[in-house]
Amino acid sequence: MQFVLDSRLAADAFVLGDMLLSRVLLMNDARFPWLIVVPRRPALRELIDLASTERSILMEEIARASAALKEATRAEKLNVAALGNQVEQLHVHVIARFAGDPAWPHPVWGRGPATPYAPDEAARFSAEVSRTLGFI
Repeated sequence: MQFVLDSRLAADAFVLGDMLLSRVLLMNDARFPWLIVVPRRPALRELIDLASTERSILMEEIARASAALKEATRAEKLNVAALGNQVEQLHVHVIARFAGDPAWPHPVWGRGPATPYAPDEAARFSAEVSRTLGFI
C-alpha cells in the first residue's frame, strides 16, 4: 500500500515539502497561518498507529514545523492538534494564534468560511516557511 494524501487535505492546502517522515501543507486560509503535518505512511489514523521510532520522528517534525511557523509569524500562541474527526488520515495541525484574530480565544474550527490567500501572498508565505524548514 502506498501513501496518498487525503483529497480533502489536498483540496484545502498547498504542499510545502517533505521532511523525513511527513509532508507539510499550508492551509489555504489567510485568517490563520496554519501548517498541517501528515506522516507519509498509508492507512494511519492515530498517533499510536506509528511505530515508536516514527512517533519520535513525527514529534520532532511537529516541533520543526511549529518553530518555523512561530518564526515566520511571531505568533503569540501555537495551537497543535491531531483531531481527525472529519479527515481520518493522521495529520497534525499547527496553527499560529494571536489575541484579536477572528476566532480568539476559541478554536479556529467552525469560525466562518476560509479566506483563501491571494496568490502572491500564498507564494511569499510558503517560500518563507519552506526556507526555514529547509525545503528551498
